[in-house]
Amino acid sequence: MPGRLTVQRPSPTTVSFTVSNTPRRSKSPAKILFGFQILLRAFLFCCVIVVGIARLRRQFFAEGKLIIIPWQDVWSSPLGLHVCGLVDAYNPWVITVLCALVVYGVFRRSYTEESLLVIRGFGIQTSTSSSTYLSTAATRFIPTTQIQDIVIHEAFKGFEVRFYLAVIVEGEPDVLVVFPVSCPSTSIRSALTWILIQQLLPKREILEEVWRGSRRCLYDAKS
Repeated sequence: MPGRLTVQRPSPTTVSFTVSNTPRRSKSPAKILFGFQILLRAFLFCCVIVVGIARLRRQFFAEGKLIIIPWQDVWSSPLGLHVCGLVDAYNPWVITVLCALVVYGVFRRSYTEESLLVIRGFGIQTSTSSSTYLSTAATRFIPTTQIQDIVIHEAFKGFEVRFYLAVIVEGEPDVLVVFPVSCPSTSIRSALTWILIQQLLPKREILEEVWRGSRRCLYDAKS
């Protein structure tokens, strides 16, 4: 899904640009689907916990732990016997790998997002959302004194022309690609290769709006 731009201006000297490919949830079907996804993630996570406890049930009983819950009755029930049979039938390493993959899928974000905060007289700050809900966003602040220019570069893929926004930082041989998401400070050549495989790359109209707005906020004192 292509990136969508959101602009916020909390003050005349501050502007925030956010590009995200999160789907719109303004209609009822989209809200219902989103709720179903949350329930599915919660169900899968509970299944991983149950499988883990079933795999370690003998250690729990041997050490006399978890006596608050009548686990003996739980495992002797039809559902408990079925779960224990499935867990004991497979190799522990296979179960561990499958559980790790399920947990990663449960906590993995279904969207990507990057924001550019411009503050006149101070500089710019980029923020990139993490791939999972377990980690925070990666941020970087560049003071105004180190910003040489903000430009829009071109990249070619076959007969297509791709555009991307970059910040030229003083003292660094590489440029900082603001959009698309999760691209660290990189050289022009590697940036082009990386851009061609991403899905969040904003359109030229969006990049031009961010470029004009950021330069106006940084350098135009009358804006």
